[in-house]
Amino acid sequence: MAEARRGDAVLYSRDAAHFVTGSFLCYLWSKARICVRTPSGRKRYNVLGTFDPISLSMICVTNTISINSLSVCDLLWEIGLLHPGRKIKIVLDNAAYQHGLFVQKFARELGIELVFRPRYSPNLNLIERYRKFVTKKCLYNRFDERFDLFCAAIDECVRHGGKHSTLPNSRH
Repeated sequence: MAEARRGDAVLYSRDAAHFVTGSFLCYLWSKARICVRTPSGRKRYNVLGTFDPISLSMICVTNTISINSLSVCDLLWEIGLLHPGRKIKIVLDNAAYQHGLFVQKFARELGIELVFRPRYSPNLNLIERYRKFVTKKCLYNRFDERFDLFCAAIDECVRHGGKHSTLPNSRH
């Protein structure tokens, strides 16, 4: 972290989030029962993101299939293009698809150092806090009729860091 503050390196925290369409409820006290609309099915929108705690920037790769070693390499490529010739460190979890030789070799070729967090250490995961922020800011008390609207809401929130004023509370 000290290297990143001095500008000697670029530091990212990386993790995957899997948003499943449905109702994201917050707290509500009511005397009468309230019915909440929710879409049918369980479509997932996968967001593989890296968060820079110094510049507060976010880089994401998204898909609707699954996060795997190819997704990780896509993200590493994006980061490598943004910071050519700079020292890059990425702090990440111990997911199996990140320990593969393919990912390790690709990161080495790009000059990216992968630093694996200890197991069961969510307090060290900065991007986990960002995922909770996106869920709370963009998905709580919303109903999106179509999956593409659900994905667009997440993309818009991530792109603008939750600061965008046109995000409605619900879309019908």
